[in-house]
Amino acid sequence: MEKIWTEMYDAAKGILNERIISEYVTCGEVSAAVCSKSGKIYTGVCIDTCSTLGICAERNAIFNMITNGEQEIDKVLCILPDGSNGAPCGACRELMVQLMAGKYYDIEIMLDYSEGKTIKLGEITPEWWIK
Repeated sequence: MEKIWTEMYDAAKGILNERIISEYVTCGEVSAAVCSKSGKIYTGVCIDTCSTLGICAERNAIFNMITNGEQEIDKVLCILPDGSNGAPCGACRELMVQLMAGKYYDIEIMLDYSEGKTIKLGEITPEWWIK
Protein backbone atom coordinates (compact mmCIF):
# COMPACT_ATOMS: atom_id res chain seq x y z
CA MET A 1 0.00 0.00 0.00
CA GLU A 2 1.27 3.48 -0.85
CA LYS A 3 2.51 5.59 2.08
CA ILE A 4 0.01 8.36 1.21
CA TRP A 5 -2.87 6.09 2.30
CA THR A 6 -1.37 5.81 5.79
CA GLU A 7 -0.96 9.58 5.93
CA MET A 8 -4.57 10.05 4.80
CA TYR A 9 -5.85 7.46 7.29
CA ASP A 10 -3.96 9.10 10.15
CA ALA A 11 -5.25 12.56 9.13
CA ALA A 12 -8.86 11.34 8.99
CA LYS A 13 -8.52 9.36 12.23
CA GLY A 14 -7.10 12.45 13.93
CA ILE A 15 -10.29 14.46 13.37
CA LEU A 16 -12.80 11.64 14.00
CA ASN A 17 -14.65 13.01 17.03
CA GLU A 18 -18.33 12.24 17.36
CA ARG A 19 -20.10 14.98 19.26
CA ILE A 20 -23.38 16.81 19.72
CA ILE A 21 -23.32 20.45 18.63
CA SER A 22 -26.93 21.21 19.55
CA GLU A 23 -30.18 19.33 19.91
CA TYR A 24 -30.43 19.55 16.11
CA VAL A 25 -26.84 19.02 14.96
CA THR A 26 -24.27 16.27 15.44
CA CYS A 27 -20.90 15.90 13.80
CA GLY A 28 -17.74 13.88 13.58
CA GLU A 29 -19.28 10.41 13.31
CA VAL A 30 -17.52 10.02 9.94
CA SER A 31 -14.26 11.64 8.89
CA ALA A 32 -12.55 11.82 5.52
CA ALA A 33 -9.27 12.71 3.89
CA VAL A 34 -8.85 13.79 0.28
CA CYS A 35 -5.49 13.85 -1.43
CA SER A 36 -5.30 16.45 -4.18
CA LYS A 37 -3.32 15.97 -7.38
CA SER A 38 -0.57 18.10 -5.79
CA GLY A 39 -0.27 15.52 -3.00
CA LYS A 40 -1.68 17.71 -0.23
CA ILE A 41 -4.16 16.12 2.18
CA TYR A 42 -7.40 17.86 3.17
CA THR A 43 -9.79 16.61 5.84
CA GLY A 44 -13.42 16.97 6.82
CA VAL A 45 -16.06 15.49 9.11
CA CYS A 46 -19.71 14.82 8.53
CA ILE A 47 -22.19 17.31 9.93
CA ASP A 48 -25.70 15.97 10.41
CA THR A 49 -28.73 18.19 10.91
CA CYS A 50 -32.39 17.44 11.43
CA SER A 51 -33.33 19.18 8.17
CA THR A 52 -30.92 17.75 5.54
CA LEU A 53 -28.67 20.82 5.67
CA GLY A 54 -25.72 18.71 6.74
CA ILE A 55 -22.77 17.50 4.73
CA CYS A 56 -20.83 14.28 4.31
CA ALA A 57 -17.24 14.11 5.48
CA GLU A 58 -15.97 13.56 1.93
CA ARG A 59 -17.68 16.67 0.56
CA ASN A 60 -16.51 18.66 3.56
CA ALA A 61 -12.91 17.58 2.81
CA ILE A 62 -13.38 18.42 -0.90
CA PHE A 63 -14.73 21.87 -0.02
CA ASN A 64 -11.73 22.34 2.27
CA MET A 65 -9.49 21.50 -0.71
CA ILE A 66 -11.35 23.98 -2.93
CA THR A 67 -11.20 26.66 -0.23
CA ASN A 68 -7.43 26.21 -0.24
CA GLY A 69 -7.11 26.77 -3.99
CA GLU A 70 -7.09 23.26 -5.40
CA GLN A 71 -9.74 21.40 -7.41
CA GLU A 72 -8.30 18.10 -8.61
CA ILE A 73 -8.77 14.99 -6.47
CA ASP A 74 -6.40 12.03 -6.60
CA LYS A 75 -7.50 9.86 -3.65
CA VAL A 76 -10.38 9.68 -1.15
CA LEU A 77 -10.60 7.84 2.17
CA CYS A 78 -13.33 7.93 4.81
CA ILE A 79 -13.61 6.36 8.23
CA LEU A 80 -17.08 5.22 9.24
CA PRO A 81 -18.42 5.17 12.83
CA ASP A 82 -17.42 1.52 13.30
CA GLY A 83 -13.84 2.24 12.15
CA SER A 84 -14.25 0.65 8.73
CA ASN A 85 -14.01 2.37 5.36
CA GLY A 86 -16.45 2.65 2.50
CA ALA A 87 -17.29 4.18 -0.83
CA PRO A 88 -18.67 7.72 -1.06
CA CYS A 89 -22.44 8.19 -1.27
CA GLY A 90 -24.18 9.30 -4.45
CA ALA A 91 -24.05 13.00 -3.56
CA CYS A 92 -20.29 12.82 -2.95
CA ARG A 93 -19.77 10.91 -6.20
CA GLU A 94 -21.86 13.49 -8.05
CA LEU A 95 -19.70 16.33 -6.72
CA MET A 96 -16.50 14.56 -7.76
CA VAL A 97 -17.89 13.85 -11.23
CA GLN A 98 -18.96 17.46 -11.74
CA LEU A 99 -15.70 18.80 -10.31
CA MET A 100 -13.56 16.62 -12.54
CA ALA A 101 -15.74 15.99 -15.59
CA GLY A 102 -13.87 13.79 -18.05
CA LYS A 103 -11.16 13.03 -15.46
CA TYR A 104 -13.05 11.59 -12.50
CA TYR A 105 -12.68 7.95 -13.57
CA ASP A 106 -9.23 7.63 -12.05
CA ILE A 107 -9.99 9.02 -8.59
CA GLU A 108 -8.88 6.26 -6.25
CA ILE A 109 -11.08 5.36 -3.28
CA MET A 110 -10.02 3.34 -0.25
CA LEU A 111 -12.63 0.64 0.35
CA ASP A 112 -10.82 -1.30 3.08
CA TYR A 113 -7.73 0.17 4.72
CA SER A 114 -6.97 -3.00 6.70
CA GLU A 115 -6.68 -4.95 3.44
CA GLY A 116 -5.36 -2.08 1.29
CA LYS A 117 -8.34 -2.52 -1.06
CA THR A 118 -9.02 0.42 -3.38
CA ILE A 119 -11.30 1.04 -6.33
CA LYS A 120 -11.51 3.75 -8.99
CA LEU A 121 -14.48 6.11 -9.00
CA GLY A 122 -15.12 5.19 -12.64
CA GLU A 123 -15.65 1.56 -11.60
CA ILE A 124 -18.34 2.38 -9.05
CA THR A 125 -19.85 5.24 -11.01
CA PRO A 126 -20.40 3.73 -14.47
CA GLU A 127 -22.48 5.38 -17.16
CA TRP A 128 -22.82 8.61 -15.18
CA TRP A 129 -24.73 11.41 -16.87
CA ILE A 130 -21.47 13.34 -17.24
CA LYS A 131 -18.72 11.57 -19.16
